[in-house]
Amino acid sequence: MRLWSWVRNPERRDLTGAVATLPEKLLRQPVSSLDQALKGGISGVQVTQTSGQPGGGVSIRIRGGASIQGGNEPLYVIDGFPVYNQTESTGVGSGTPVNPLASISPTDIESIEVLKDAAATAIYGSRGANGVILVTTKKGKAGQVQLNYDGSFGAQNVLKQIEVLNAHDFAILRNEALYDANPNLGAFQYRSQTEIDQLGVGTNWQTEAFRTGKIYNQQLSLSGGAEKVKYYLGANYFDQQGVIVNTNFKRVGFRSNIDANPFDRLQVGANLSINKTYAQIAPTGIVNALLIMPSTATVYDVNGAYTLRNPFENIFANPIATLKETTNSSNGLRILGTSFGQYRILKGLQAKVLVGVDLNGRNDKFYLPSYIYEGAGSKGKASLGNWDGTSWLNENTLNYLANTGKHTFNALLGFTQQESKNTIFNAGAENFVTDDLLFNNLQSGSFIVRPSSDSYAWVLHSYLARVNYNYANKYYISASLRRDGSSRFGADNKWGNFPSIALSWRAGNESFFKEVFPGVDDFKIRTSFGTTGNQEIGQYQSLSTLYSLNYLFGNNVATGFAPQRIPNKNLGWESTVQYDGGFDISLFNNRIQFTVDYYYKKTKDLLLNVEIPWTSGYASSLQNFGSVSNKGVEWGLKSRNIEGLFSWSTDVNFSLNRNTVLKIGDGASSYIFGNYIIKAGESLGTFYGNVTDGILQSGEEVIKGKFTGNASPKAGDRLYKDIDGDGQFTTANDRTILGNAQPDFIFGLTNSMSYKGFDLSFLIQGTVGNDLLNINRQNLEMFTGQQNASIEALERWTSSNPSHSYPRAKLDPAPVFSDQFVESGSFVRLKSLHFGYSLPKEWLQHAKIKGLNLYLTAQNVLTWTKYTGFDPEVTSGSNVQIGTDLGIYPASRSFSAGVSLTF
Repeated sequence: MRLWSWVRNPERRDLTGAVATLPEKLLRQPVSSLDQALKGGISGVQVTQTSGQPGGGVSIRIRGGASIQGGNEPLYVIDGFPVYNQTESTGVGSGTPVNPLASISPTDIESIEVLKDAAATAIYGSRGANGVILVTTKKGKAGQVQLNYDGSFGAQNVLKQIEVLNAHDFAILRNEALYDANPNLGAFQYRSQTEIDQLGVGTNWQTEAFRTGKIYNQQLSLSGGAEKVKYYLGANYFDQQGVIVNTNFKRVGFRSNIDANPFDRLQVGANLSINKTYAQIAPTGIVNALLIMPSTATVYDVNGAYTLRNPFENIFANPIATLKETTNSSNGLRILGTSFGQYRILKGLQAKVLVGVDLNGRNDKFYLPSYIYEGAGSKGKASLGNWDGTSWLNENTLNYLANTGKHTFNALLGFTQQESKNTIFNAGAENFVTDDLLFNNLQSGSFIVRPSSDSYAWVLHSYLARVNYNYANKYYISASLRRDGSSRFGADNKWGNFPSIALSWRAGNESFFKEVFPGVDDFKIRTSFGTTGNQEIGQYQSLSTLYSLNYLFGNNVATGFAPQRIPNKNLGWESTVQYDGGFDISLFNNRIQFTVDYYYKKTKDLLLNVEIPWTSGYASSLQNFGSVSNKGVEWGLKSRNIEGLFSWSTDVNFSLNRNTVLKIGDGASSYIFGNYIIKAGESLGTFYGNVTDGILQSGEEVIKGKFTGNASPKAGDRLYKDIDGDGQFTTANDRTILGNAQPDFIFGLTNSMSYKGFDLSFLIQGTVGNDLLNINRQNLEMFTGQQNASIEALERWTSSNPSHSYPRAKLDPAPVFSDQFVESGSFVRLKSLHFGYSLPKEWLQHAKIKGLNLYLTAQNVLTWTKYTGFDPEVTSGSNVQIGTDLGIYPASRSFSAGVSLTF
């Protein structure tokens, strides 16, 4: 029996751990990757978009994040193959890379289950600390042959535009900023009043870049089988144009799943998927450039050529030229397959061997032509990058199942091994005679960029054992132990032990229960305790490594090596101890099912770069220090509200999690990371900056000017609070905690209704109590006249409009991070909507059609939020700097129509 199937096969009523299944309706969503389907669908699972780009990724936290420098993403187990969703960089191109999970077609998926507590995840040992997501693809069924076609076409648009100054209002702002810097040159240093009156709206850079993107999704499958052999064959095509011009994602894939029982005692199977992806990626910083490019600038000059850059002091490129003319592509090929053989040695005793391979390759191509700003200096710049990853898996298990009277016993013993090897290579050239060849002829560039290559590998060996026992389907106990040895850790600490135990009492099966509680169909109390680990720290972190350097001796370049890090043979696992307690109850003939869980997780031995004495020759060393806790409550409700000709069912989930840093470093109480602070007693994702205190008004310069942070304060400067009480304001000394990116709670509500052939389902999701750092807003509220500004600039301080909210125009202000740019990220969203109609079967009989369904779907339909950015569902993906919105590719609203045919 496969390890993953052994975890997921038990009846839900017999489970002792916290396991949740994604509602089937949410699998219908037209998303580019399977992780996006999890949004709002399962309690305790927070899914946040890191980029709205086609094929873009999400950040997933199951019961909160704990690691600071290690990985926080869950482990995915796809048909038995463990996959950690991490993008490897080739060092070529720019922008947000394609989500690796987008290489797997969501249309092939039969079910998604999430393992949340230690009882469920401890069987995955060193990789279970962040939760485990089990993905099962579609299989054939005996006795029927089905040909299915599902095709849809849709369109998508950006959710909103950020309001910025038009050309007329920007010209006035720039005049004011120039006048403030040098009053002697007069009030109209940029444009005269007559010229300003003739400007009008000018260039709307967002309108120039945003478009209606098309979405195509096609799936064709053939499934069926007999008693001895079952099969599923599928092919898919997905094509998504981005809402920003010249961005897209395409996937072409094939899947084959076969299960066979050639002999009574032997079962074999194979699962194989081959997917090819193509993507054109938006370059880094492009969204920020669209916002701050002045509306008085034009896309093209009078000769029809691109204007090169912002014409003012803040130098950045024409974003439309960058988008349309830069080649920034990433093409991938992924082959993921598993094959197993399972043999029944004796009655109840089975041996199984599984082998699997994940071949994952990517080619990145980048070219900057000489006729746009970024490529002008280099006269054309080309680069190519290649990444190849090979991972293989072998599982060997013995499973014993015995039923004797009221006793049921199930035991598993196993040894697993997995190895992964990755290679990276890139090369480039500059100074091309022509741009026509792009990156296809590097040798034609007269300046060769120094190539680079790398290779790294890791190995994991594991021994595992698990025992399940129940008596009379009332009393359950489950115990597991896994021992993992990882090459990633120090010589003295490579092995870790990860035990768990779970108990449950199915009170609903007691003889007295039905008499005392006649309306209750089933009631179960659960508790579990265990330890899991986290090995996602990269490779060779415990070893002393070297890096290459070039030295110039006279006119000759010599290459040498220098030490990169100090060794640490004691470097070990981050381990998470977790307790879970909960209950499951079913009422009214199982029409209502309610689940509640309370959990507490403590992650210790955090991997942190700790400062060490400079006499060592190094500034820091990666060591095991500190701890973080997560505790919370989650509940889920499934209700079949109405049954009959009209049916209506509801799924509701609710989660709250409290994240706390318990200890960090070697006696340290806090670390500052940019605009964030990691501090004992506070949560990860805590914003740290200055507090605004209004605007300096005329006549207050002497009394309050020292609270502006400016050497020569003027009316219209922003005031800040003196936090340390020393009688003046300084940026470094007067910082304090401004908010936190951790939500108070998250929720999801799914409703499904049907009447005759019609069906309707929708998902409402929300996040409440979290803050977001809107860096886009910080950039737009500089009011420098060197770049565009937000529409709030119309309310800026002037002598005739002494605003108390927005400062004056100023040519060169010092940027200060403050509470002005920390906003509420709470939102409620109608996430998805599906409406379908299935034609009566009697209408289809003559055409030999078993089923025909027409449907309409929509994503991100409506959003209620106070957040002023593009979308409140956003994060940087960083463990520490969560909740940062800095030029992230905006999310979109999409509408699709499709048809599903079954023959």
